[in-house]
Amino acid sequence: MTDHGADSHERDDRSDHSDGQQHGHDDHDDHDHDEDHQHDHDEDHHHHDADSVAAAVVTVSSSRSTDEDPAGDYIESAFEGAGHEVVVRELIGDDYDSVQGTVDRLARRKDTDVVVTTGGTGVTPDDVTPEAVRGLLAKPLPGFGELFRRLSYEEVGTRTIGSRATAGVASATPVFCLPGSENAVRLGVDEIILREVGHLAGLAGRGLEEAEEEGMGEDDKEDEAADDESTSDE
Repeated sequence: MTDHGADSHERDDRSDHSDGQQHGHDDHDDHDHDEDHQHDHDEDHHHHDADSVAAAVVTVSSSRSTDEDPAGDYIESAFEGAGHEVVVRELIGDDYDSVQGTVDRLARRKDTDVVVTTGGTGVTPDDVTPEAVRGLLAKPLPGFGELFRRLSYEEVGTRTIGSRATAGVASATPVFCLPGSENAVRLGVDEIILREVGHLAGLAGRGLEEAEEEGMGEDDKEDEAADDESTSDE
């Protein structure tokens, strides 16, 4: 009887252990499956990332000149140092219409993947960059300004509340509006923009190449859709 009880106990132990091993194996399989799924998701999410981008740099200032523009110079050197290209640089005054017209024109250029402005994001009466650009943004990116001010707080403390750095997507082109100081530009470019510009430019322009290859722009698509609807009504 005792031997039978011991055998039974050992069988129970082996059964429990076997169940435990099987359970652990199942968990491991599920874990591997989740990791594979996440890996595939990440690869798909970054599939359209641009290895290099063509940038337009705009300095907004009524007091600086092209020969004395340290903030604009830094943006250009940082982008080129990271393997990107600066295709155009402009210096314009603190004027609403000038800022809006310039950013709109550069964002629409086919050879421009990103627009970066410096200056005009403060609180003085002539700081109008955020207001001028805001009307162009089909998709605002509030996280940029939030992150910039969070990082800026570590350098300038509560004075960062006076910065209205902003970003968004206009005409399928990411637009970043930075303050005019060189230190602020270094922070925004090095810690945020250069780390994400390829990803954002790739996502913002996704689908445009396919439309161009088909010879159909956004206006053509809208006209065709309107024609189809009209035909359907008839």
